[in-house]
Amino acid sequence: MDAVTSQQVKTLQANSAIERLNYGAQSPELLKKLVDLSTAIRKGSIAASILSLVEIRASQLNGCSFCLDMHVKQAKLHGERELRLHHIAAWHESPLFEPRERAALAWTEALTRLPEGGVPDELYERVRSQFTEKELSDLTFAVMAINAWNRAGVAFRSVPGSADKLYGLDRAGLS
Repeated sequence: MDAVTSQQVKTLQANSAIERLNYGAQSPELLKKLVDLSTAIRKGSIAASILSLVEIRASQLNGCSFCLDMHVKQAKLHGERELRLHHIAAWHESPLFEPRERAALAWTEALTRLPEGGVPDELYERVRSQFTEKELSDLTFAVMAINAWNRAGVAFRSVPGSADKLYGLDRAGLS
C-alpha cells in the first residue's frame, strides 16, 4: 500500500476522521476542572434522564458528533427509549416529552443559541414554572458544561466512538 500523502491527510482531517489535537493531554489541569464540573452536575438536582436530553440536544445544535455519539449511547445504557432519542431533534412537535422535559429542552436551545436580546421573559417564566430556583441554576450549569465540551469537540474534531471502551459505551450496542 502506498504511503498516505499530505493531501490525503488533509482530506481525512477535513472529514473529521483524524483528531486535530488531544486537548486533554495538552491541558490536563483544565480538563480535570471540566470533568469535576460535569461530575458535580451529575450529583446535582437534575434527573439523569433530563441531563441526557440536554446533552444530546445541545450537541445536536452545536454539531458535536463526539458528544452526540457519547450521550446517545449513555442514554441508551441508562434505559432511554430509542424512539425518544430519535425524536429529540424534533421535540417541539413530538408527543413523547413531558412538560418538564420540554422546558429543559427549550432552556437548552435558548442558552446554546443565545438569542439577540437574551433569554425572553416568557421562556424564563415557563421554565421556572417547571423547576425550582436550585434546579434551574443546576440546569443552567449543565447547559454551560455541555456547550464547553461541544466547543472543544468541534474545535479539535474529537472522533466519535473513540472513547467508547474507556467509558464502557461499547455495551450500548450502537457501534
